[in-house]
Amino acid sequence: MLNHITIMGRLTRDPELRYTQSQTPVASFTLAVDRDFGSRDGGEKQTDFIDCVAWRQTAEFVSKYFTKGRMAVVSGRLQIRDWTDREGGKRRSAEVVVDNVYFGDSRRDNNDSGNYGGNSYGSSYGDSSRSYSAPASSAPSANTFAELDDGDGELPF
Repeated sequence: MLNHITIMGRLTRDPELRYTQSQTPVASFTLAVDRDFGSRDGGEKQTDFIDCVAWRQTAEFVSKYFTKGRMAVVSGRLQIRDWTDREGGKRRSAEVVVDNVYFGDSRRDNNDSGNYGGNSYGSSYGDSSRSYSAPASSAPSANTFAELDDGDGELPF
């Protein structure tokens, strides 16, 4: 069986980081995902609000680097949960259990001119090749490049 989902959207609020009783980090957030098509009468595109939950290091990564309005690309599996509300009614909700999360936009931090685009973090079950990239603070800034002397002006080719 195959259960894999990849979505891209903007966070509707800052991620909420909590810890289980065994101190396992878990982050909850919602992505606003635009549909690829508009309504039949040519109106605006509709938006789906998709709940996501990330665990362990992925949860900490999301909590640290993502804020309301950031574009995120999330891959994981779709999980459907049945539950009972306060009035005793049966309810059903769907959420994405996040395996990997990527920055969907590039944004420069106020303190650094580095680019966050393309960095990601995720869990790969049993795979030690996690795709974490260092935050932009370790990237060289644009003003650290020096001009080269063009010598006698002749090109070597």
